[in-house]
Amino acid sequence: MGMNVGSGGGDDEVLVDINTTPLIDVMLVLLIMFIITIPVQTHAVKMNMPVPSNAPPPPKPPEIIRIDVDFDGTIGWNGQVVADRADLEARLTQVAAMPDQPEVHLRPNKLVTYRYVAMVMASAQRLGVTKIGLVGNEQFMN
Repeated sequence: MGMNVGSGGGDDEVLVDINTTPLIDVMLVLLIMFIITIPVQTHAVKMNMPVPSNAPPPPKPPEIIRIDVDFDGTIGWNGQVVADRADLEARLTQVAAMPDQPEVHLRPNKLVTYRYVAMVMASAQRLGVTKIGLVGNEQFMN
């Protein structure tokens, strides 16, 4: 730490320098306080591992019935064309009568009008089919 001593030459220049020593001291104190207050980080990963059990394996996967609605309103049942609405409702009645209903996956074409899809959904709901869902919604994203 030195002291600036000007020459005695008579120049009355004012030396404008900021004294940064107190600022550096304050910054160091704040840095130490932040380091002390930060909680100690643990590098352990907490995992909940499954507990082995003697339970039987899950039952067979549920049966899936796929209903396709084509762009012109043609309805398909697991790849077979359904003749008319009465045939569709007869098949849905059989599904609703089962004690363990299979899942019904309704897959409409991107170009089909909504009334055909709504007709299938309304028939299924009216007849008591409870496990119905729309499949292939990613085609409607664009």
